[in-house]
Amino acid sequence: MTYQDEFIVFWEQVKESIADCTFAKLTMAKTIGKPELKNIFIRPIYSDSDFKVMLKYSFRPRETEDIEEELTLEDALVILKSHLKSSFLSVLLFTTEKDVVFKVNKKGVGSITESSPTFKNVIQA
Repeated sequence: MTYQDEFIVFWEQVKESIADCTFAKLTMAKTIGKPELKNIFIRPIYSDSDFKVMLKYSFRPRETEDIEEELTLEDALVILKSHLKSSFLSVLLFTTEKDVVFKVNKKGVGSITESSPTFKNVIQA
């Protein structure tokens, strides 16, 4: 299975956690090389009418200010996909029920692992 197919399975878990209101945070990590972009974080913004996320770009030089954008989940997905395997090799989903890690290895194969939850509560952006 290609990493893209495995990422679809992972992304379904992201959407399920949002529907269940257990989504706490999503982080892109494990950079390729030493780029200025260190991490991409996504935090939930729940409201009565719709669901949005706060996407934050975190940069390595401390002098560079982080950039935050409020987006729809679909727009955030486009950004995540554009950085996957080009800038980052892993995506971590933190929910109040479990942590889910998606990784791409050097051969381009994706894998998903689960572990105990890091977060006990959902903290909105």
